[in-house]
Amino acid sequence: MLVTTKAIVLAAIKYGEADLIVSCFTQRDGPKSYLLRNILKSKKGKVRASYFQPLTQLELVANHKNKGTLESIREAKVTFPYQTLHTDIVKSSLVMFHSEVLKATLREEEPNEQLFSFLERSFKWLDGNTHVGNFHIHFLLKLSNYLGFHPDTSDIEGQYFNLQEGVFQQRAYGLYCEEGPEIVALKSFFGIEFDASSQIKLTKNSRTLLLNLLLRYYQLHAYDFKNPRSLLVLNQLFT
Repeated sequence: MLVTTKAIVLAAIKYGEADLIVSCFTQRDGPKSYLLRNILKSKKGKVRASYFQPLTQLELVANHKNKGTLESIREAKVTFPYQTLHTDIVKSSLVMFHSEVLKATLREEEPNEQLFSFLERSFKWLDGNTHVGNFHIHFLLKLSNYLGFHPDTSDIEGQYFNLQEGVFQQRAYGLYCEEGPEIVALKSFFGIEFDASSQIKLTKNSRTLLLNLLLRYYQLHAYDFKNPRSLLVLNQLFT
């Protein structure tokens, strides 16, 4: 079926001499993978390789058979040209980190327009703002809400955070119960938007501890989740 849909690029892998396999999160049908034949040799046409950098926001005219196989794209155009996301070294490292996280967690082939809208807004904010040192931490926390395992904040005054249960506790019980400065820092990110999170002051050590905490939380709740390969670069830039 021929469809027109917005999409966010998650990854593009070279296949053979001139083809690309592209993974996108589409507004209409959720995660989709496409085979783009001869795109690396073609300099003309309505679909160009330069459109498929990670997190690029597109509008696609695509053929969706919805049979779990690689789909095809007839037309593509960029809907929001980024100004800094792929040229600023700090932001480009964040792009790689977030594209890996999304590729690992967005697996169910079904539409989720609220999640798509969140991703659109988030990456537009990242592109347009300078103070982005806390963006990846706040993004992971917000994303967990759309993935179905956002922490329960009903007992947020608790000293401990149980990673397995996703709850705050007054006492330490359970195998994955944590306390310390990273838990205090985590509480600062609930109920706020990106503008406010950019003002949160974290030491280098606190930011590292908090990021590692959230990644362990994802490992417990997102099927087969592994730390992104880009984490090492990210830690060098933000710690």
